[in-house]
Amino acid sequence: MRTDATTNIRGGAALLAAYQREVGAPVGAGTDPATWYGAVARYAGADSADAAAAFADEVFTTIGAGETRVTDDGQRVTLPARAVRPERSWLDRLGLRRLARPDGLECPRTVSCEWIPAPYAAFGDGDYGNHDLSDRPARQKIEYIVIHDTEASWATTLQLVQDPTYVSWHYSLRSVDGHIAQHVRTKDVAWHAGNWYVNAKSIGLEHEGFAAQGTWYTEAMYRTSAKLVRHLALRLGIPLDLQHIIGHDNVPGTTASTVRGMHWDPGPYWDWTHYFDLLDAPRLDTGTPATGLVRIDPDYATNQPAFTGCVTPGTPCAPRGSSSVLMRTAPSADAPLVNDIALRPDGTPNTMDVSDHGARASAGQTYALAGRQGDWTAIWYLGQRAWFHNPASAPTATWTVGMVVTPKPGRATIPVYGRAYPEQAAYPAGVPYQAISPLQYTLAAGQRYAVGAVLQGEYYRASTFDGSSPGDWTVIRGENRYAQIQFGHRVMYVDLADVQLLPSPVGAPR
Repeated sequence: MRTDATTNIRGGAALLAAYQREVGAPVGAGTDPATWYGAVARYAGADSADAAAAFADEVFTTIGAGETRVTDDGQRVTLPARAVRPERSWLDRLGLRRLARPDGLECPRTVSCEWIPAPYAAFGDGDYGNHDLSDRPARQKIEYIVIHDTEASWATTLQLVQDPTYVSWHYSLRSVDGHIAQHVRTKDVAWHAGNWYVNAKSIGLEHEGFAAQGTWYTEAMYRTSAKLVRHLALRLGIPLDLQHIIGHDNVPGTTASTVRGMHWDPGPYWDWTHYFDLLDAPRLDTGTPATGLVRIDPDYATNQPAFTGCVTPGTPCAPRGSSSVLMRTAPSADAPLVNDIALRPDGTPNTMDVSDHGARASAGQTYALAGRQGDWTAIWYLGQRAWFHNPASAPTATWTVGMVVTPKPGRATIPVYGRAYPEQAAYPAGVPYQAISPLQYTLAAGQRYAVGAVLQGEYYRASTFDGSSPGDWTVIRGENRYAQIQFGHRVMYVDLADVQLLPSPVGAPR
């Protein structure tokens, strides 16, 4: 069943039929599909009626709408639309527990969701955990939703988030059925991204799974995650793009010393294209090479980079679809990968290790065009030209439009930052200044980078359990403003005083 597609499908059908018999529903040719609701719900593997029903409802919605998809081996499979009104009463025969939905649970009604709170608790010596109180978005606008994976089982994930001495996140999502647990109110600040600026302005979603094993990212989990993210984004005014719905691997280090230790989840096997399709996110495909902006857009199923280290260091990973496109130093498949100086300070090329994202761009990320040669396209990436294979017969990117930044005239280079903090003069007495510390990268004259947002310098002060420290539970805002840019695999920030903010250029490099 694991290796033969036909046997796998027959095995799934046999299992579904067994579930149908268990609930006492009719089986056989000509059976009304509406009577299979209970069996389909049981097939989800869920332990609650809510999760089982959410899975079954998704299946019957797909039956009603129809579906078409190209499989991993290039075969097109089509399910014609068919009107079916499922008999939901069969769900009651499964005997599954029913979850309480307390007031204030911040999930859409169409998903299975429960409240498992992360503790806000003091535990001596002035220390506390595992999140901070706030009043967002009234106090501070939420700009980001960060997609993580847990690198742990569901049971371990729930244990960790309920530990006051550990970190926290807002939601966990279960692999088998997409069930959601909310842990922290969206008004409060969870400790999930490894970057306090991003934490203060984001919501964190942890997905059960392991980044080197993309099979944990099930269709059920993708769909409930997308429903939750769209619900939150529309409520909070967060744009549905990869400048605002970001992976943990897109979050920058706060200072030069922290860049190397930042996480790489959800990793190259997270299907960003499918995820944004499920989000019903808008796409700007009106660009041309002359407009000068490139959005990475490989075919997930056929794009299978030869990563290593998924099981043991140095050994090839199993071939698998990926959202990642490799960045090289020259327009050739034999050229070395580009260097990320923070990950490899000696200047050597980054590697094909599955966790080494220093020479990769992800589906949905937008970059400024830096050149074209044959089947190859160059972008500005970490202060250098980076080339990726982009043949017209099988493109790995599309053209788009937007804004870019470039250093102001007379500036040879400008600094790049991992957080958009206010200037020192903005801090009130008694509140320690948070230094605006540049990263080890620079942005040189003549280079351009795509802009995701323009942001005022902000710092949310939260350093004590009871808010007793000077300035606690307040947002300090400055006069300076920043442009958020797609600088490499991660987003970063540049001071608007250092750059020109321009429409994507006409007559871009060829």
